[in-house]
Amino acid sequence: MGTVEVLYRSESGLHPEYSSADAAGADLKAAQEVRIAPGERRLVGTGLHIVLPTGYEAQVRPRSGIAWSYGVTVLNAPGTIDADYRGEIRVMLINHGAEVFEIARGDRIAQLVIAPVERARFLSQGELPESQRGAGGFGSTGI
Repeated sequence: MGTVEVLYRSESGLHPEYSSADAAGADLKAAQEVRIAPGERRLVGTGLHIVLPTGYEAQVRPRSGIAWSYGVTVLNAPGTIDADYRGEIRVMLINHGAEVFEIARGDRIAQLVIAPVERARFLSQGELPESQRGAGGFGSTGI
Protein backbone atom coordinates (compact mmCIF):
# COMPACT_ATOMS: atom_id res chain seq x y z
CA MET A 1 0.00 0.00 0.00
CA GLY A 2 2.67 2.47 0.94
CA THR A 3 1.98 6.15 1.55
CA VAL A 4 -1.15 8.11 2.45
CA GLU A 5 -1.03 11.87 1.91
CA VAL A 6 -2.18 13.92 4.92
CA LEU A 7 -3.14 17.53 5.57
CA TYR A 8 -3.83 19.17 8.93
CA ARG A 9 -6.29 22.03 9.26
CA SER A 10 -5.39 22.44 12.93
CA GLU A 11 -2.06 22.66 14.73
CA SER A 12 0.46 20.00 13.81
CA GLY A 13 1.61 17.20 16.09
CA LEU A 14 -1.52 15.12 15.62
CA HIS A 15 -0.11 12.66 13.07
CA PRO A 16 -1.64 9.17 13.30
CA GLU A 17 0.94 6.84 14.84
CA TYR A 18 1.28 3.08 15.11
CA SER A 19 1.89 2.11 18.76
CA SER A 20 3.90 -0.99 17.93
CA ALA A 21 5.77 -2.52 15.01
CA ASP A 22 2.91 -4.91 14.19
CA ALA A 23 -0.07 -2.69 15.02
CA ALA A 24 -2.83 -2.83 12.37
CA GLY A 25 -4.33 0.52 13.35
CA ALA A 26 -2.70 3.93 13.69
CA ASP A 27 -3.93 5.95 16.66
CA LEU A 28 -6.08 8.99 15.80
CA LYS A 29 -5.68 11.98 18.12
CA ALA A 30 -8.17 14.62 19.18
CA ALA A 31 -7.60 18.14 17.84
CA GLN A 32 -9.86 19.65 20.49
CA GLU A 33 -10.89 19.35 24.11
CA VAL A 34 -14.23 17.56 24.55
CA ARG A 35 -16.34 16.40 27.49
CA ILE A 36 -18.73 13.51 26.91
CA ALA A 37 -21.39 12.93 29.58
CA PRO A 38 -22.69 9.42 30.30
CA GLY A 39 -25.06 8.39 27.51
CA GLU A 40 -23.94 11.29 25.29
CA ARG A 41 -22.42 11.02 21.82
CA ARG A 42 -20.07 13.61 20.29
CA LEU A 43 -18.18 14.15 17.06
CA VAL A 44 -14.53 14.75 17.89
CA GLY A 45 -12.37 16.47 15.29
CA THR A 46 -8.88 15.22 14.50
CA GLY A 47 -7.84 18.06 12.18
CA LEU A 48 -6.73 15.33 9.78
CA HIS A 49 -7.57 15.14 6.07
CA ILE A 50 -6.23 12.25 3.97
CA VAL A 51 -5.92 11.13 0.36
CA LEU A 52 -6.37 7.40 -0.04
CA PRO A 53 -5.43 5.60 -3.25
CA THR A 54 -8.35 4.39 -5.35
CA GLY A 55 -9.31 0.90 -4.22
CA TYR A 56 -8.70 1.58 -0.52
CA GLU A 57 -10.76 2.72 2.45
CA ALA A 58 -9.88 3.86 5.95
CA GLN A 59 -11.78 2.35 8.86
CA VAL A 60 -12.22 4.25 12.13
CA ARG A 61 -12.27 1.72 14.96
CA PRO A 62 -12.48 1.93 18.76
CA ARG A 63 -9.44 1.83 21.02
CA SER A 64 -9.87 -1.11 23.36
CA GLY A 65 -8.23 0.72 26.28
CA ILE A 66 -10.79 3.52 26.53
CA ALA A 67 -13.65 1.12 25.77
CA TRP A 68 -12.62 -1.18 28.61
CA SER A 69 -11.51 1.45 31.13
CA TYR A 70 -14.18 4.11 30.54
CA GLY A 71 -16.97 2.59 28.42
CA VAL A 72 -16.25 5.02 25.57
CA THR A 73 -16.32 3.65 22.04
CA VAL A 74 -16.82 4.56 18.37
CA LEU A 75 -20.58 4.58 17.82
CA ASN A 76 -20.60 3.54 14.16
CA ALA A 77 -17.67 1.13 14.36
CA PRO A 78 -16.12 0.69 12.02
CA GLY A 79 -16.69 4.05 10.41
CA THR A 80 -15.76 4.04 6.73
CA ILE A 81 -13.78 6.78 5.01
CA ASP A 82 -13.99 6.47 1.23
CA ALA A 83 -11.04 7.16 -1.08
CA ASP A 84 -12.75 10.24 -2.55
CA TYR A 85 -13.53 11.91 0.83
CA ARG A 86 -11.41 15.00 1.54
CA GLY A 87 -13.10 16.40 4.64
CA GLU A 88 -11.79 16.29 8.18
CA ILE A 89 -11.79 12.89 9.82
CA ARG A 90 -14.07 13.19 12.82
CA VAL A 91 -14.71 10.39 15.28
CA MET A 92 -18.23 9.66 16.55
CA LEU A 93 -17.76 8.65 20.20
CA ILE A 94 -20.37 7.53 22.72
CA ASN A 95 -19.94 7.29 26.48
CA HIS A 96 -21.51 4.11 27.84
CA GLY A 97 -19.70 4.66 31.15
CA ALA A 98 -20.98 6.11 34.42
CA GLU A 99 -18.66 9.17 34.54
CA VAL A 100 -18.00 12.18 32.31
CA PHE A 101 -15.18 11.34 29.89
CA GLU A 102 -12.75 14.19 29.26
CA ILE A 103 -10.63 14.36 26.13
CA ALA A 104 -7.62 16.66 25.88
CA ARG A 105 -6.06 17.83 22.63
CA GLY A 106 -3.65 15.12 21.48
CA ASP A 107 -5.38 12.25 23.31
CA ARG A 108 -5.63 9.02 21.35
CA ILE A 109 -9.35 8.49 20.69
CA ALA A 110 -9.64 5.85 17.94
CA GLN A 111 -7.66 3.78 15.46
CA LEU A 112 -7.37 4.20 11.70
CA VAL A 113 -7.00 1.02 9.65
CA ILE A 114 -6.28 1.25 5.91
CA ALA A 115 -7.78 -1.64 3.93
CA PRO A 116 -8.24 -2.63 0.30
CA VAL A 117 -11.78 -2.55 -1.07
CA GLU A 118 -13.26 -4.90 -3.60
CA ARG A 119 -16.40 -3.70 -5.34
CA ALA A 120 -19.08 -6.21 -6.22
CA ARG A 121 -21.27 -6.30 -9.30
CA PHE A 122 -24.87 -6.89 -8.20
CA LEU A 123 -26.85 -9.20 -10.47
CA SER A 124 -30.63 -9.30 -10.03
CA GLN A 125 -32.14 -12.80 -9.81
CA GLY A 126 -35.70 -14.14 -9.67
CA GLU A 127 -34.75 -16.46 -6.79
CA LEU A 128 -31.64 -17.54 -4.92
CA PRO A 129 -30.17 -21.02 -4.59
CA GLU A 130 -30.89 -22.93 -1.36
CA SER A 131 -28.26 -23.24 1.37
CA GLN A 132 -27.96 -25.28 4.56
CA ARG A 133 -28.49 -22.15 6.69
CA GLY A 134 -31.29 -20.66 4.61
CA ALA A 135 -32.82 -17.50 6.10
CA GLY A 136 -31.80 -18.30 9.69
CA GLY A 137 -30.13 -15.44 11.52
CA PHE A 138 -29.62 -13.88 14.97
CA GLY A 139 -28.31 -16.97 16.75
CA SER A 140 -29.78 -19.61 14.44
CA THR A 141 -26.40 -21.37 14.19
CA GLY A 142 -25.89 -21.37 17.97
CA ILE A 143 -24.84 -18.90 20.63
